[in-house]
Amino acid sequence: MSGTIERLAMAALRRMDPERAHGLAILALKTRLAPLPETKIYPRLETEFAGLRLKNPVGLAAGFDKNAECLHALVAAGFGFVEVGAVTPRPQPGNPKPRLFRLPQDRGIINRFGFNNDGMEVVADRLAARPKGGVIGLNLGANKDSEDRAADFAAVLARCAAPLDFATVNVSSPNTANLRELQGKEALRRVLSRVQDTNQGLPRPLPLLVKIAPDLTETDLDDIAAVAEEAGLAGIVATNTTLARDGLKSPHRDEPGGLSGRPLMARSTAILAALSQRTDLPLVGVGGIASGADAKAKLDAGATCVQLYSALAYEGLSLLPRLLADLDALIARPPSKV
Repeated sequence: MSGTIERLAMAALRRMDPERAHGLAILALKTRLAPLPETKIYPRLETEFAGLRLKNPVGLAAGFDKNAECLHALVAAGFGFVEVGAVTPRPQPGNPKPRLFRLPQDRGIINRFGFNNDGMEVVADRLAARPKGGVIGLNLGANKDSEDRAADFAAVLARCAAPLDFATVNVSSPNTANLRELQGKEALRRVLSRVQDTNQGLPRPLPLLVKIAPDLTETDLDDIAAVAEEAGLAGIVATNTTLARDGLKSPHRDEPGGLSGRPLMARSTAILAALSQRTDLPLVGVGGIASGADAKAKLDAGATCVQLYSALAYEGLSLLPRLLADLDALIARPPSKV
């Protein structure tokens, strides 16, 4: 019955404006009206990442629950970990609407939200009431008009850290002007030093990650790996959305913003594999995952765990138990003989 309800709900949501549909999905989860999938525990999938024990390696990426509104439902749905945000010090509305576009022919999404969120004070209060189970992290953002974005990242961390399990410095969103410039070697060194200083001053320092773009050169990756290690980070998230538009067929393909979903899979996995050759830091593989085989490809490319988001817009939360079952079967399968 829950599967039928979800199919009907997804069909209705796909007829709506994408951002309104997303808001209704959050409301349904927040009010416990949305049916949750039955997700099994697979001992083979238990994973350790950055000192955290995960019941499985499949997490929910930042952007779905920006404001920590439905954590109880998301943890109950069976994700190995959930990342909230991005969150900025002050509330901000983000970029003008429309700013979210489905690309159904490509199974992709383009967004140009611009870190719209309720701000760290509101989100900190919600995080304080987080479910006791599960692993929950926060994506750290900076206000659009900030003159010191490193200070913004540090402020959000200091205010929200107490109930968290990890935090991610987001220097790779394409929807905040000049943010990606912080991925340059010296700029990134300054940002991570500032945030890590704040982190180490907390009563309980968190595993600190950095999220990078898929639109990077080999030299960029060399620099990021070196600076991340120097800063004592616990891992790197690869990747955020892309500005590339190769081979898209959907009518909205030329909308400005970050592209995610199926078209990002190959590009983000290539960056992940290249990064894994440059560092021993644990890696989170993100971008284009919609099946157990996709998740396995990320793990084979060097990820310790993975995150998904865009595929949920097309398949709903019932994707998760199917994906975990398939991933478990793939991991159990003996390697083929050549």
